[in-house]
Amino acid sequence: MRGLILKNFGFRPTKEQEIATEMMSDFLFQRNADSIFVLRGYAGTGKTSLVGALVRSLVQLKQQVVLMAPTGRAAKVFAQHAAHPAYTIHRRIYRQKAFTGDMSDFLQGVNLMHHTLFIVDEASMIANAGGGGAAFGSGCLLDDLIQYVYSGEGCRLMLVGDTAQLPPVGEEESPALATEVLEGYGLQVSELTLTEVVRQLEDSGILWNATQLRRMLAEDEVYAFPQLHLKGFADIVRLPGSELIEALEQAYYQCGKDGTIVVTRSNTRANVYNKGIRARILDYDSELCSGDQVIVVKNNYHWLKPEEAGAPGAQGAPSGQTTSFIANGDVAVVRRLRAEREVHGFRFADILLSFPDYDDLEVEATALLDTLQSEAPALTRQQQEVLFQHVWDDYPELTTKRDRMKAVKEDPYFNALQIKYAYAVTCHKAQGGQWERVFVDQGYLTEDMLSPDYFRWLYTALTRATDRVYLVNWPRQELDSESQQLMDD
Repeated sequence: MRGLILKNFGFRPTKEQEIATEMMSDFLFQRNADSIFVLRGYAGTGKTSLVGALVRSLVQLKQQVVLMAPTGRAAKVFAQHAAHPAYTIHRRIYRQKAFTGDMSDFLQGVNLMHHTLFIVDEASMIANAGGGGAAFGSGCLLDDLIQYVYSGEGCRLMLVGDTAQLPPVGEEESPALATEVLEGYGLQVSELTLTEVVRQLEDSGILWNATQLRRMLAEDEVYAFPQLHLKGFADIVRLPGSELIEALEQAYYQCGKDGTIVVTRSNTRANVYNKGIRARILDYDSELCSGDQVIVVKNNYHWLKPEEAGAPGAQGAPSGQTTSFIANGDVAVVRRLRAEREVHGFRFADILLSFPDYDDLEVEATALLDTLQSEAPALTRQQQEVLFQHVWDDYPELTTKRDRMKAVKEDPYFNALQIKYAYAVTCHKAQGGQWERVFVDQGYLTEDMLSPDYFRWLYTALTRATDRVYLVNWPRQELDSESQQLMDD
């Protein structure tokens, strides 16, 4: 098996990569059913190529393998790298008992696979913080994932990720990459962390600086400004504000809207960018236009019925992606817009959307326009309560609480799709995705605001780019002396 993986790898392996192939091979032939493999790796260490070689080897041997990732964008990227269908975790392990619009109907599915290896990429994003009113299963995604996989006969799990990336919101570390957490499930953990960057650091400023940030995190050097090095690198550039519009125009022309992203540290900052990009670069003069790229900011269970989505793994979807709900973080393109109106004190429009990460699946929905330019991540709790009360009052003819609640849950206004513009997003929204051109704007930052979280934010933002990173209005104190001299010249 090891020889086949190396053959499919296609490159001369490093010592670490040889060890990885040996460990993966040993893992596949382990007799212990309660075993799990964790492959951690810095940016540029070749972990994605190794996993792709493993997948190709398993397919050639006619062995069952299922690929998953936490988001639709991450699953699409994983599928492209591995040349094999990939699914989001939620859409693979949960099922909807009956479509009623009630989020509590998403229950953990039954794993009917036998002797199958499940591989999850971008595992640093897997949360495990439970809470009341959880939309899916127990509300603890890692718990449900492990229970689902190991309930199948002879099935095992491989987790792939980078601990230097941002952990899930509300958690201090990535539980799916923590050995002690996984051992707490009674699993025997095989693990390896790849640290040797495969590509020459002299060739890539993105990887060179990401590696330095990673080292500073490991050595707890996170309370002084990082000294980014730009001189001699073509793929990482400091961009003055006066040149921003021209650089964005060039990126949209060369890479398209789907290949360009602005990453910020706040929704407020993202909002400023989105307004400017639409007005000054895309020349959109209406609040929402055909061709607009938007991002869903709250899970929605109303507009996409299971029969419209098809079965998981349906033929014709390059990434293997199908969906039975529209997820927070899904990106869509507006194809048609009509019937704008104000109801219940909010503004709505009927739109036709296509979702590029799901084989351009088209969905007709009523969208809430108020969230497009709001500084809050989505409707605030107070706004949600106001909308609920207005919709509740809209059904006076229903005299029982049960009937009225059912009507509210099926009401198109209460279930309106909450969206924002997707040209600029926070780093958590960008995580798991890749773009050719990434513009990074950290906004105002002082030394007393530095922390491990900031270094993870910057590391994650830089490593979203496959071609070039632009550091927008980057302060001098965050550049090394050679790069400062470059500015002066």
